[in-house]
Amino acid sequence: MFNHNRFLNYLKCQLFQLIEINKHSIIFLIFVLLKLTYYYLMRRTINLRKGLNLNLEGALPDNELKAELVPERVAIVPDDFPGFLPKLDVKEGDAIKAGQPLLHDKNDADVKLVSPAAGTVEAVVRGARRKIERVVVKVSGTEKVTLQSAMTGADRVKALLKESGLWAMMRRRPYDIVPQSGDVPRDIFVTAMDSAPLAPSLYAMVKDKQQALVSGVKALSLLTAGSIYIGVEKDSGFPDVPGAEIVEFPKLHPAGNVGVQIANIAPVNKGEVVWTLDVVTLVRIGELMDTGVVDCSACVAVTGSEVRQPRMVKTLIGAELDTLLKGEVKDDGRTHRIISGNVLTGVTEKLDGYLHYPYRHVTVIPEGDDADEFMGWASLSPQKMSVNRSFLGHFLNRTFNPDARINGGRRAMIMSGEYDKVFPMDILPEYLLKAIIAKDIDRMEALGIYEVAPEDFALAEYVDPSKLELQKIVREGLDYLRSEV
Repeated sequence: MFNHNRFLNYLKCQLFQLIEINKHSIIFLIFVLLKLTYYYLMRRTINLRKGLNLNLEGALPDNELKAELVPERVAIVPDDFPGFLPKLDVKEGDAIKAGQPLLHDKNDADVKLVSPAAGTVEAVVRGARRKIERVVVKVSGTEKVTLQSAMTGADRVKALLKESGLWAMMRRRPYDIVPQSGDVPRDIFVTAMDSAPLAPSLYAMVKDKQQALVSGVKALSLLTAGSIYIGVEKDSGFPDVPGAEIVEFPKLHPAGNVGVQIANIAPVNKGEVVWTLDVVTLVRIGELMDTGVVDCSACVAVTGSEVRQPRMVKTLIGAELDTLLKGEVKDDGRTHRIISGNVLTGVTEKLDGYLHYPYRHVTVIPEGDDADEFMGWASLSPQKMSVNRSFLGHFLNRTFNPDARINGGRRAMIMSGEYDKVFPMDILPEYLLKAIIAKDIDRMEALGIYEVAPEDFALAEYVDPSKLELQKIVREGLDYLRSEV
């Protein structure tokens, strides 16, 4: 006769024996499940559909350092730091150490810009109305300033950041300017990816500096009651950092722009302030907190179709471009455009110019002033790069070698909807730009000007059929709004 109780007891015994035999496997399985649960709870993945990747010739073959170059001169350019009103702390001929202040802010004397290298102040270059355009330091020696503070907590962090020059390497929204001393940021956003054309991997620059990442997040967490977000490229392998929330984005430009990341994580509303920085600056902050010394080295990608061998080099902040490009630019008889930065947001420089903030990219492309082609900009050649389906190049999966010509004349703004196709923010870019041009403050505020920075419009400027200088318009609009509100 079948006994149900005896059968159930038998099953219990078998189950317990199975668990005892495989307890290590079960524990491992539970650990994996907990790890996956943590990953998906702590890491958000945001998918963007709007954007555009430009496939240009001259990309890095890899992100490994190929050389270390010590420049003869370095320079700090105050215009690279919006909102910073420079006042000199040195004069020509002064001997200085790396990390010693060159300039301070007229509105906040505690905020400094420091020398990236030890040496002698060679020149203070002034422009119209004696505006300071740059301070040039001739490099010699290796002496560094060690910073200390008797303060504790958030006050110590602020004091060290201001004295080291790293405060000026952060930005605040609204206005995209250097943070103000009285700011209480709602959140702090760190971008650990650069999706711009030919840009280097930011993670590759900091992958061996996990402790500095942790120390940097720990320091910044003292300055905000909100969250610290780190935007990373999806599947990049970027590690978890205690105290920060990792948010993954696809490598679709402009996903690497911190403004796009803010808009898709926690948008900025009127009356709120957030701070932004890149992961390289975060590492510098961490190393400063641990050692008291600011790291003024910079990993720079030298790229572009007119570079013989694109490569990653290690140099100093503000290095002269002649050192980085010596022997690297093709001798093909063409006029070259040298850009400190990427082709969308960089600053045009001469060979005797200097590396501009954020000090990580140089691009060399043809100027185009010697171009002589059939039908000019309207050519149907498959060599032409285009986002428009009217051109054959749009359908070819290849790299292109464009020059610096704008391929058309400037005209009134055309309400074509082209901006919106590459603008992954909940903003109407065309209407916002019109409000900025009209200096209509109420409309600017209603249309989201507090969320944007000039770089957010760089891709829209590229696809603009009207050839307007959208980044310049946005910068002027932000400056006007700040002066009036």
